[in-house]
Amino acid sequence: MENSRATEMFEQPAWDERYSGDGKVWSGDPNPQLVAEVSGLEPGTALDVGSGEGGDVIWLARQGWRVTGADFSANGLARAAAHAEAAGVGDHTEWWQVDAREFDADGRTWDLVTTHFLHPPDAGMAAVTARLAAAVAPGGHLLVVGHAPSGRHAQMSESHLRAMFLAADLVPALPEGFEPLVVEQRPRTVSRDGETFEIDDSTLLARRAL
Repeated sequence: MENSRATEMFEQPAWDERYSGDGKVWSGDPNPQLVAEVSGLEPGTALDVGSGEGGDVIWLARQGWRVTGADFSANGLARAAAHAEAAGVGDHTEWWQVDAREFDADGRTWDLVTTHFLHPPDAGMAAVTARLAAAVAPGGHLLVVGHAPSGRHAQMSESHLRAMFLAADLVPALPEGFEPLVVEQRPRTVSRDGETFEIDDSTLLARRAL
């Protein structure tokens, strides 16, 4: 039963339920590695997969990007669209309900494809990375950021532990023609439940050849 509940936490109904309340689930601030890696890029088109409540989409739109936010939760997408309108960037955004594990851009490409803290079960992030890479335009960038395995996660289920990854784990999933620019474990200080501690952001930035 525990394994079943753990697996269900990765699926759409659990996230629709999580986004069904009135309060915000996330801070609305952009993820720090997105800001660090994208601030120096020329704005173009961007795809944010696992867009949640839209914090990263809104930040990108404010920088001049035209952004598609993709998520498998209809409730999350509705929240994100409302937040984008409230932030005054609704005309720079569009929304797409899709499961990253079945993602197929069908020939469409973006100058930037990014995903933050998307953790498919059973070490599925390498396969997702390959899918997302196919949506990067020539000369464009792929940015994947996630939680690294840590001793702090010892209490989590096996499904959760297998969902975490190191940046280097994803490099073999990059198709031919991609150059890894950043393959790093980046320490970040967070505060949660009155405790301050460091976690590692597994950060992969790659550029597709022209």
